[in-house]
Amino acid sequence: MRFTFDTNVLVYAVDRDAGPRHEAAIGILRRSRGRDCVLTVQALAELFRTLTGRKLGVPAERATEMVRGFQHAFPIVAADEAALVDAMDAVNHHGWSFWDAMMWATAKRHGCRVLVSEDGQSGRTLGGVTIVDPFSTDGAGMLEPLFKAGP
Repeated sequence: MRFTFDTNVLVYAVDRDAGPRHEAAIGILRRSRGRDCVLTVQALAELFRTLTGRKLGVPAERATEMVRGFQHAFPIVAADEAALVDAMDAVNHHGWSFWDAMMWATAKRHGCRVLVSEDGQSGRTLGGVTIVDPFSTDGAGMLEPLFKAGP
């Protein structure tokens, strides 16, 4: 079953100050290697922006290395025109923020059945994509089938 990660999971994985979420994100990403997991260009772009922003202040060169590490670890997929239309529809009909909707729409367009994110309603399915909050008790259990299935 194909899945992808929202930016927040990637940020927690590289932010050692994120405490238990850092450890959880690292564990989830390690278990995802070799599975049917893709990352979106959007998630990587948002990761770079977050890393180099005022709060984390990672130098651009180091942030680039971190993003490239994810690029080497997972296949990368990008939004297209149909994802844009789906995202706008999700904003109009479901009240989502645009960038959350775009992440969902890109995941949907690339056959992901799960979007791992702390944003949104964990367990909610829209367009065949279920949002799973990996940091909640229920969400962590919902991820297990992703790791038991073959690539």
